[in-house]
Amino acid sequence: MAAEASQWVVEDESMADPEEAKVIFCALDSFLQYAKGAHFNCTHLRRQSFYALPQAQWKMLAAPPFNYLETLEKVDSAIDSNAELARAIVSKGLPSFLTPEELAATPEPQLPKQWSGCSKHADIDKARSTLRQFFRDWSAAGKSERDACYGPVLRALKAERASRGTGDEQLKVLVPGAGLGRLVFDLCLNGFSAEGNEISYHQLLASSYILNNCERAGKHTLYPWVHTFSNHKTRANQLRGYSVPDIHCATELADVAKHHPVGEMSMVAADFLCLYGDDEHTETFDAVATVFFLDTAPNLIRYLETILHCLKPGGLLINIGPLLWHFENHAPGNHGYDGDVDGDGDTSGIADPGSFELSDDEVMALVSQVGFVIEERQTGIEAPYIHDTESMLKTVYRASSWVARKPMQKGESQSAPSTR
Repeated sequence: MAAEASQWVVEDESMADPEEAKVIFCALDSFLQYAKGAHFNCTHLRRQSFYALPQAQWKMLAAPPFNYLETLEKVDSAIDSNAELARAIVSKGLPSFLTPEELAATPEPQLPKQWSGCSKHADIDKARSTLRQFFRDWSAAGKSERDACYGPVLRALKAERASRGTGDEQLKVLVPGAGLGRLVFDLCLNGFSAEGNEISYHQLLASSYILNNCERAGKHTLYPWVHTFSNHKTRANQLRGYSVPDIHCATELADVAKHHPVGEMSMVAADFLCLYGDDEHTETFDAVATVFFLDTAPNLIRYLETILHCLKPGGLLINIGPLLWHFENHAPGNHGYDGDVDGDGDTSGIADPGSFELSDDEVMALVSQVGFVIEERQTGIEAPYIHDTESMLKTVYRASSWVARKPMQKGESQSAPSTR
């Protein structure tokens, strides 16, 4: 999407597949079901437990300074605010998946009856976690997290651009696992041609809304900590709200374009391995940026080989993230789209049977053996992920960051990495 463009185009032909259509409509329905599930789990069950206390005890907790029932009412209001964002995602995303007849049937787009209520608990949980991710990618308070994780990518790419002396030529960058699209957008702002790849329809729907359809900065108020009652120093901390998005994307692009060229951006909905391992994507990209992505691989060798395949000779793989292996507790062959399907013997992409987990030093050895030349490495980078800084519990990854290059010619000797 260049500055004058109006749409973040998602290339996806999944509606032709009935099974994929089901996944899409379950994702849409899960955003609509978010409020019902959150109210039930966060407040309804707590009210039942509260009134199960001896009367003297619940009356004590209902009065100052506890005001427990008032707290539950405030939690309900916060959930309703989150649900406004969820409904907006559906309102703008749903029409793309309806037939002309379905669009004409009602004044406002409606989920087809056969899909209403189709989402399962896992779908609704993904809707909730997707909403929370707006804190990281699209709130002002999430900037520190973005700086820690996206900063190394931008610095490496700017250094590469400067070393190449390419002038106005845009480096083409692939971001697999693009999530809510903030890194792709930031790359575009900085003059790179960025392509995001994402397999989760929850993430795709949410990113499309915020980049295409959200009317202004601060349109919504997000309450990311409202779903848990643990480890809050004060009740006010649990009920903190954040304005999202922190910027209006079209306005930001137009403003930046007044001072320097911005890039283009696009999003592709597909299995990373299936799409970028094909002949059409041979030696396509100048760089691949993997942020909190490599540990989503059941088979890291296939990930690295696919990246090597789609990089131009001399291209960069820029990585930052921990090693929270997503499929560690899944039996080989049970890797599917978002972990929801059983694989059914499919060996075309991430659902391949077989998996393994490596330590950080073993990952570096594998990167070299696959054919990359490691140029830089840094370990122990503090990288929080949707972290409540006021919580009594602190969980911060100590991430590994490194830059590796695809040799210009096969068999090029490897230089020793600089380790900090």
